[in-house]
Amino acid sequence: MEQLKFIGIIPARYASTRFPGKPLAKIEGVTMIERVYRRASMVLDNVAVATDDSRIFDTVTAFGGIAVMTSDTHRSGTDRICEAYDNLHSNADVVINIQGDEPFIDPSQISALKECFDDKDVLIATLARPFDKSLGIEALTNRNTPKVVTDNNGNAMYFSRSVIPFVRNYPIEEWPEHASFLTHIGMYGYRADTLHHITRLPQSALEIDESLEQLRWLQNGYKIRVAVNNCPTIGIDTPEDFEKACALARELGI
Repeated sequence: MEQLKFIGIIPARYASTRFPGKPLAKIEGVTMIERVYRRASMVLDNVAVATDDSRIFDTVTAFGGIAVMTSDTHRSGTDRICEAYDNLHSNADVVINIQGDEPFIDPSQISALKECFDDKDVLIATLARPFDKSLGIEALTNRNTPKVVTDNNGNAMYFSRSVIPFVRNYPIEEWPEHASFLTHIGMYGYRADTLHHITRLPQSALEIDESLEQLRWLQNGYKIRVAVNNCPTIGIDTPEDFEKACALARELGI
């Protein structure tokens, strides 16, 4: 089996509508971006932050990390990662896109993505988690939590902000009891040549409708392997999310 080389790239913007400057927000004295970087480094020999802001760049280099400046006009984190890969002159075979706003990312999640590429036919991979039915229908129907359905080979058939599948024979409140659901975790792996190709594709109709970038790849015929991982994730989108993360860090002593 070929020995693949991996690089993890963390896209990090300073300008956020709901939480400006969040990569530099400190949780128990450690910036969010440093927490993500150090956890990713547990399972990846090469990690870099891709940013359009000198404050983030300086913070990363100050704690000994690798950072690379990228354009401030990118439409998505995937586009930013592609530019960073080129600017770093990386020769990695596979690029792992790691979200910069999940400071408690579990290294096993990254390992699960890496393992997808043991199959030479896998060009793109992502993560999903079984929905915890104890969270109830309100959590399942949350439009900010995309869902995914897969085929028998573990490849994505569709991603949606709506609940999929539709469970016809039961009222919606009972759906979690009668069907299994997968919620999408927005972490990706791409073979390097595939990354270059998908960033040149025009936006697709389904992508625009759902505001989910991965639908562009599906509509253009790419298969996306889905690794299922049970580790909970805590994404930080708002100052309120940040306060919850700080409380969790204190509780866990991390």
